[in-house]
Amino acid sequence: MKIFTISDNIISPLGSTTEANVLAIGNGQSGITKINNPELSNDFFYGAKINYDLPSIDEYTFLENLLINSIEQALSSVDVDLNRTILVLSSTKGNIEQLNDKEKGKRIKLAEMAEAINEYFHLKHSPIVVSNACISGVSAILVARNLIEMGAYDHAIVSGGDILSKFTLSGFNSLKAVSESPCKPYDIRRDGISLGEGVGTIVISNDEKLKGDKMAYSEIIGGGQSNDANHISGPSRTGAGLNLAVTKSFKASGIHANQIDYINAHGTATLYNDEMESIAFDDLGLGKAPVNSLKGYFGHTLGAAGIIESILTIRQLNANQLMKSEGFNQLGVSRKISVIEKTKKKNIDIALKTVSGFGGCNAAIIFKKA
Repeated sequence: MKIFTISDNIISPLGSTTEANVLAIGNGQSGITKINNPELSNDFFYGAKINYDLPSIDEYTFLENLLINSIEQALSSVDVDLNRTILVLSSTKGNIEQLNDKEKGKRIKLAEMAEAINEYFHLKHSPIVVSNACISGVSAILVARNLIEMGAYDHAIVSGGDILSKFTLSGFNSLKAVSESPCKPYDIRRDGISLGEGVGTIVISNDEKLKGDKMAYSEIIGGGQSNDANHISGPSRTGAGLNLAVTKSFKASGIHANQIDYINAHGTATLYNDEMESIAFDDLGLGKAPVNSLKGYFGHTLGAAGIIESILTIRQLNANQLMKSEGFNQLGVSRKISVIEKTKKKNIDIALKTVSGFGGCNAAIIFKKA
């Protein structure tokens, strides 16, 4: 059975539609700015925060309103049978900011948040929550694909989101992982991540006739996941876990490394992540494939990252255009990888998206032009 992406939406500091985000990136804009917000941090920090108003409903939290807006936009261009549709929600922290609200304390549990969104759209089936560190978004897409392939559903709404919070910032600061400037994936000057907030939604289906925006259309031909069990917050230094996830995706899709035209990697701009990825890609025979990280535009959006970046992977696939890896100037990893230094045209038929996260988790997914 073939499974397709048929519609999408991105809400980020760069805009509230996928098209606005693509345009902003094409114009060289980044959503990362210097932020002074005592509710988030006692000090200035560089991050990507949504600073414009969207339609909102009082009974829902900020994140829930973002998710609702994103899902509504993604569904507006396709006519799917909601009785045969499952909601798969991806988030690492959910309504974590509600911990500070003793009076409201709305839906701190991820399952409760998912149910609230599910009820808003009157979906028949109970939602599924995927929360597995920074690979959550790609994991959610793979879970949805598997459910459709099994025949349990015909369509899936895969939506992921996380927002900036004091909890998250303090956690990454305690690991000394936050950069003192906008993040620089794969660059010799990289010194950590920039955190961001955003939401991404992909609608996937087994019906290839259901096309919303043709630029959102692709076939999901394979994927794989793994865990290197190396460290609670650090990946395997050998790239073994990521290597295994990509190898599984190759096996599932029936393709080889030399067929990959483009890689959108995790690229957090931390010392160990970027180095590990360079080793894994080189060992897999992918060192010559063009690679970029989109973290320089959005920051690290945690549970939304895998979805937002998958959407833009598909958009690059259909536009035959590779986006510059923002923040990169000089290669700062030990293995030779082909980081994209400027936006350029290139015929792309097959793209690989990879992610890695805390606890040693790794995931890969392969999209094909359809």
